[in-house]
Amino acid sequence: MTPQKLNTFTLLKLPSAWLCGVRVKEIDNSQCLVKVKHGWINQNPFKSMFWAVQGMAAEMTTGVLVMKQIKESGRSVSMLVLNMNANFSKKAVGKVNFVCKDGHLVGSAIQQAIATGKGQTIWMKSVGVDEKGDVVSTFNFEWTLKVKG
Repeated sequence: MTPQKLNTFTLLKLPSAWLCGVRVKEIDNSQCLVKVKHGWINQNPFKSMFWAVQGMAAEMTTGVLVMKQIKESGRSVSMLVLNMNANFSKKAVGKVNFVCKDGHLVGSAIQQAIATGKGQTIWMKSVGVDEKGDVVSTFNFEWTLKVKG
């Protein structure tokens, strides 16, 4: 999985995120960085980035980490967001980078799901930071993972 392949996946499977400018910049097993730039296409009436666009970028940082480790496990594992909460601390304008550093949680949850045959849940956090280094929003996603078949 490379940023380029993930951005092509976004274009083909998540066109609204792609049109809003959500782009994967970095990915490894421990973290994922997604960038989005405030613009006319993704703004709200208050001239800042619409909360749902921030949510798409934040969810992508967590979901991509899950997808990557499912692929590496070689098993068929379903993934679904069960819960989400968010906090908005500043207007999101300019370039905003979302990062999730919870990749370490994914591998153990997948292994537990494989070993027990039972679904597992994990909470993963994504933080959005603007160009000045200020946190604009924080999202938490609860992912469910279950081995298929």
